[in-house]
Amino acid sequence: MDAQGRGRADDIDPADQWVLNPSTGEYELRLTPSAPQSAVPGPRRSTPRPSDLGGAGRSRTAAPGRGRTAPAEAPGRDVPPPRRRRGAPEEPLPGRRNRRPVKKKARGKKILLWTGGVMAFVLVGTAGSAYLYLKHLEGNVTTEDVGSVADDGFSKDEAFNILIIGTDKRTGSGNEGYGDKGSVGHADTNILLHVSKDRTNATAMSIPRDLIVDVPDCEVEGENGTKEVIAGTQNVRFNTSLGQSGRNPGCTMKTVEELTGIDVNHFAMADFNAVKTLTTAVGGVEVCLAKDVDDPDSHLKLSAGKHTIEGETALAFVRTRHSFGNQGDLDRIKVQQQFMSSLMRKMTSGDTLTSPTKLIKLANAATKALTVDTGIGKASTLKDVALELKKVPMKNITFTTVPVTDNPAEVVKATVVPDESRAPQVFNMIKNDVSFTEVKAKEKKEKAAVAARLKGTKSAASEVRVQILNGGAPGGSAQEELTYLQTEAGVTKSENAGNAEKTQKTTTLEYDPDQADQARRLASILGLSGSMMKPGESVTNSQGLPTMTLTLGEDFKGAGVKMNSTSATVANVDKTTANEVKCAS
Repeated sequence: MDAQGRGRADDIDPADQWVLNPSTGEYELRLTPSAPQSAVPGPRRSTPRPSDLGGAGRSRTAAPGRGRTAPAEAPGRDVPPPRRRRGAPEEPLPGRRNRRPVKKKARGKKILLWTGGVMAFVLVGTAGSAYLYLKHLEGNVTTEDVGSVADDGFSKDEAFNILIIGTDKRTGSGNEGYGDKGSVGHADTNILLHVSKDRTNATAMSIPRDLIVDVPDCEVEGENGTKEVIAGTQNVRFNTSLGQSGRNPGCTMKTVEELTGIDVNHFAMADFNAVKTLTTAVGGVEVCLAKDVDDPDSHLKLSAGKHTIEGETALAFVRTRHSFGNQGDLDRIKVQQQFMSSLMRKMTSGDTLTSPTKLIKLANAATKALTVDTGIGKASTLKDVALELKKVPMKNITFTTVPVTDNPAEVVKATVVPDESRAPQVFNMIKNDVSFTEVKAKEKKEKAAVAARLKGTKSAASEVRVQILNGGAPGGSAQEELTYLQTEAGVTKSENAGNAEKTQKTTTLEYDPDQADQARRLASILGLSGSMMKPGESVTNSQGLPTMTLTLGEDFKGAGVKMNSTSATVANVDKTTANEVKCAS
């Protein structure tokens, strides 16, 4: 036991039994009778927090340490006792019968549940990190209260977005050569991780640190617990959303929300040390280089081909800016994404998940490496998040980057701005839970009367008259859809009617009953469901003829992409998936 009364992972005797419980998918550590439980409670705060007093609402205070039991070392036991056969009753060691601890409630049991699910979440200072959530290591995780910006808890039944932040703060020994000297900890590496509601896919979108954005006003906790509002700034680098002027991760979350329109539920943050400790914990991560690298700045020296790297070498690999592509931050992001894919594959490989030793090391390193919001700061919540991410197939985890272009305001190009022709669709896909990879669609059953709207004769595409309104889709979507209908779908009698009077979440097609055959043809072309078809009144087009009205809602997936598809293709957007193996070049 350490000074805080918490059990240490390296105190666990290797003779204890690890059993995979098939009903829970978790490893259970069944301690031998010679390992008595400590009754020392965990650390407690002198002042009760709102959550301790049973307060409801969106409390952001960190949960206090609760009394935990942990296995103590068993002095003098050099040889592990024989293991009992499955089904045989557990017998105490000779001479120890009177010292068996009294059986207590569930919290005092000798079984510690270890989750078998892992998730690779964090690319720190450009590296990756993962969670293996262990209840008895809950005290390792640092939490930070960011107020109402983060959600109170976590729902297993909803899509979720976690902002992964890697800071450039030089903490710990051996990091003098990385980041900015004396940095307050800016948002050096940033990934918005979106996990779909049905857990069939996930998207990890990198946000360049040199992206020009507007940082909004944000509230932080000052000295003595007082609240302080830090004024926002316009046209500044994204990385200043953290650390600068005392900004906390909540400020970075708000900046992402204003940039993308996506609700960010939680954050996880770490510094340079995480990549070193985590890569060492899993026994190294395999990387591939298309050419020899000798970078005196990051001290990375590797030959072309495959290498398994960890510790300092792994950090140098993901931090180098002069070895790949055009030696800029955007090319470094691509290398980081390849590294993170490899790390995820390693952590979910059989030799990691079936090794108690690796699981212990990974759990210890991961929980100490991260700072998270109070909404996911409890072991039970972290475990739920990990297991939900574990459900997503590697082939459906997409890595991409915010589409950008050079800052037109600069003569010497040093920063970038969002590409307004591509970025809005990427943001909209994430916002509306649309996959970047092909996944099987789950058919939604509709009432018979609604489904019947799709049944019947269909007119020829050339006879379909429709006007298109933008009612919540990204700017320019109505014109893009019009171009697709006229040039590729044969709907030549279509026109752009501009913006709708108000926005709507769902795309709809309103038509007069006499136009039902036209509506069915257009529904077939666009993949509309029966509920999207709204029998009503027609309007008059520019030629004075009755026409249908197609209103593109917030769920619009892009020109030519059917609404009943679970995925969409974004033109000219670089992306890769976690199952792909690529060589950095």
